[in-house]
Amino acid sequence: MLRFQVFRDGEPPTELNLSSAYLVGADSVPIRGEFTFTEGEIRCRKRAAGPSALALMWEIKGFGAVLLDTVRLPERPSPYILNVELARGRMMKLLQKREDWGLLDVADAQLVNDKFAEARELLIQAMENLDDPPVAAKFADRCLALALPLSEQAAVVHAELLLHRRIATRSFPRNVFGLHASLPQNGENYRRKILAASDFVSLPLLWKTLEPQQQSFNWAPVDEWADFLRRAKLPMVGGPLVQFSEAAIPDWLYIWEHDYETVRSMLYEHIERVVGRYGSQVVLWNVLSGLHVNAHFSFTFDQLMDLTRLAISLVKKLLPAAQTMIEITQPWGEYYAGNQRSIPPLIYAEMAVQSGIPFELFGLQLCFGLPRDGCWQRDLFQISMLLDRFATMGKPLVITRMGVPSGVSEAGAGSGQWRKPWNDQIQAKWLEAVINIVLSKPFVEAVCWCDLADEPNAQIPGAGLLAADLNAKTSYQTWTSMRKAVMAVRQGAVKSPETGKSAGPPGASSSPPARPA
Repeated sequence: MLRFQVFRDGEPPTELNLSSAYLVGADSVPIRGEFTFTEGEIRCRKRAAGPSALALMWEIKGFGAVLLDTVRLPERPSPYILNVELARGRMMKLLQKREDWGLLDVADAQLVNDKFAEARELLIQAMENLDDPPVAAKFADRCLALALPLSEQAAVVHAELLLHRRIATRSFPRNVFGLHASLPQNGENYRRKILAASDFVSLPLLWKTLEPQQQSFNWAPVDEWADFLRRAKLPMVGGPLVQFSEAAIPDWLYIWEHDYETVRSMLYEHIERVVGRYGSQVVLWNVLSGLHVNAHFSFTFDQLMDLTRLAISLVKKLLPAAQTMIEITQPWGEYYAGNQRSIPPLIYAEMAVQSGIPFELFGLQLCFGLPRDGCWQRDLFQISMLLDRFATMGKPLVITRMGVPSGVSEAGAGSGQWRKPWNDQIQAKWLEAVINIVLSKPFVEAVCWCDLADEPNAQIPGAGLLAADLNAKTSYQTWTSMRKAVMAVRQGAVKSPETGKSAGPPGASSSPPARPA
């Protein structure tokens, strides 16, 4: 059993919300565990051997509340001090990434390096006072309050360096900024807004929407949107073709949830119908989305990999020149701690590559603002670290769904916050900071925001760039300004900061990324 003493302002709290808590084993793979909190102490009963880390939502004064993890620790009779282990976990990661990112001898990172030494001294003082837990916790809290904004600053400095390099080498694709279209929104004002703010549009092709009753099809909403995009000459991303989520699975399909062969056969027919109908217009197929989560059907590992190969191969058979994508959802993999039928996201991604499945891109969702797996709040440093894990996959990456709320809602209570409670201004600042980090990665080709406008049934309430009445939020202005800056770079209107010559690639703003305050 792992035990952790918890302190808030030097005192044990009377209660602690552990709904976000899970354990992490080797290779950042979540493991199963049970958690209780009594008398100021967290007790973790593991179901796997070996050292493990505890991850949970943690509030840091002046920074917000994000999901942090400790270092991996062996079991022992006496409790660890949670505050100290959280600080140690972040400092170890920052130490590693400063070296990986080449920031140790970079002039722009001098402030980061100086402040790191200050944070390290606070951690040392915490470690020297382990025999007095309240004192050690106070030093650890001060360390975390310095280390978290410092690690974000390191991520931003690294993004600046890569953005300048990416502009100089002209390594950006043509279409960078995309938006998800809402099928029920077919008004002229909505469509005019989406045309003004996107290089491409992602059109949902959910099985549940297209075939609500078995052999009874509802093509009209998608046909209308596809025709509009064709006339507007706006590229269309279609899919997901395969997604086993509540929003995508037709109710009638649950009859065969334990009959893999029947589901496989029906899925084959579904893909044939959809690709045959829209294949001439779709420039990129989101073939599989979140298959690794496997939350609704009891498929085995081999069956999930078989479906992956089947779906990609079938699209390639029908459209040999098609661009295909596998979308990773819930990329930190919290779901795996509670669902052993699932596959950790990065292991699934690696298996898809190593198995020789003929797809071209990975998609990745970065959505926050709901108290559930995949949507707990993370900071800029964690996002940058996650993206780096895909650098070794050998496939380009598209951020297929990105979003945070623009206001506090009951649905989002307990999910964490970045800097301050969510509002219009914080949403816009987060959007700008994350897009700069995302587009600095040389293997990232595009980013797609989750909702153009707020809607009652949106996945993340209030995450639209427009309000429900289609009035622009601050984030819409930020989004369009960044897109225009990308277009200026692509057209050669912005000079490379390294060569002084006109730079033509898209994908970076014409000014350096905004640094966190």
